Formats: sequence, C-alpha cells, structure tokens
Amino acid sequence: MTSLRKRMIDDMAVRGLSENSVRSYLNSVSGLARFYGRSPERISAQEVQDYLLHLHEQRGLSWKSCNCARHGIRFLYRITLGRPDPHFYVPGAKTPSALPEILSHDELVRLFTVTRIVKHLAVLMTAYAAGLRVSEICHLQVTDIDSGRMCLRVDQGKGNKDRYVPLSQRLLAQLRHYWRHQRPRSWLFPGRYGDRPMSRDGAAFMYRSAKRKAGITKSGGIHTLRHCYATGLLEAGVELQVIQRRLSHGSIRSLTW
Repeated sequence: MTSLRKRMIDDMAVRGLSENSVRSYLNSVSGLARFYGRSPERISAQEVQDYLLHLHEQRGLSWKSCNCARHGIRFLYRITLGRPDPHFYVPGAKTPSALPEILSHDELVRLFTVTRIVKHLAVLMTAYAAGLRVSEICHLQVTDIDSGRMCLRVDQGKGNKDRYVPLSQRLLAQLRHYWRHQRPRSWLFPGRYGDRPMSRDGAAFMYRSAKRKAGITKSGGIHTLRHCYATGLLEAGVELQVIQRRLSHGSIRSLTW
C-alpha cells in the first residue's frame, strides 16, 4: 500500500465514510492512476477532466458512474492532498431522471409465491414490508426485532443514522418462521460462515433468482421492493413527510416514483 493510499484511507475513516463509499473512492482513484500510469499527485486537473470525459465517451459509462468517479477523485485532491478548489475542479454530471419500474400487486404475489427458500423469502419480505435498503437488511441483527413495540431498529443506516421502522404482523410472522428454521444467533441474515452479515451481492442474487422464476421482466434490482413499499404508502394516503422519515431520506425531493 502506498503512503498516499494510506493517507486517503485514514482521511475517510476520520470522516466516517461507509465501507461502500471507501471502496468506491479507492477504485475511482486507482482507475485514474492506472489510466495515466503515474501517481495521482502528478496528474493535473485538466487531465482528470479528460479522464472523466474518456469514461463517458470512450468507455460508455453512465453519468452516474462518472459522478461516482468524480466524488472519489475530488475527495483525494481536496481533502488528502489539500488542493484548493480553484486549482482543481471536475464539473458535475447531470443524471437523467428516470422513474423506476414498480412491480404490480400480481407480480409481487408471484415473486413471493415462487420463493421457496425460507431465508430468501424472509429477506425479500423485509425489503418490501419494511422498505429497507439492501445494506440495512444485510446488517440487521436478531436483537433489532422489537415485537413488543412492533418495530425494527435500523442501526447506522445511510448517513450513519439510527431509526425505527414499523413492523407489520405479517412480516413478524415471516421472521419468526425464518428464525425457527435457521436459528441465527447474531446477524439476522448471516453470510456463509455465520460470523459475518450477508453480502449485498447475496441479497441481490435472491431477488434476481425470484424474479426470474416469477417470469418478471421489468428492470431493476432488489431496491425495487423499497420503491414498491414507498409507492404503497403513497397510494394508501400516507403523508410525504411520514414516508420521508420511514425511508430516511434527507429531502422530500429525493422521493421518486
């Protein structure tokens, strides 16, 4: 590990960035260094802008992917290298607004009906019935289920925020059935070896597998179930501010259906 990489990792740790952000930022800077074949310390602002343009026009990456690269590189230059903004600027990329494809009631029924593996069904039901992010589902612990208050505790969700979300009777029954079948000790949905939480890729695979078996061709991954949860609340007449709090969104403008 180079000293620069170590400094950047330390800077991200001090600021409490999530594991996903740390991984994304490091990959962005590594890609830049490989492209020019030299340390980022010796890469100019114009070269960075040329690199981002290359990612979009030559490699065909989406604006979202280019923005991820921009954030990681900007962190290195602004924070770790301490370069002032006038000497380094990467223009932000506009992300086209696109509405997610929501599953119909019939599609949701088919999705859950074809899911025979108890753990898979519990994961998908939690995503839909509680509206959690996949990272939040993976890091749930058995003690986060509060049947007395009928809520789920989300510990250090996005933005390092704790919150509680309502726990429906149907989801509670499904989680109890899963617990009796699997007997997880610490992590509610443990990974292969039990001492670590299930991976995001593992949860994504469960959704893709169920969607394929159900004959659902709509785009989108497991995050679609979170959109379905929010849409259901909206159609039921729940106020936007309440939905915002349940989903842990910083702004109502970030709620898109």
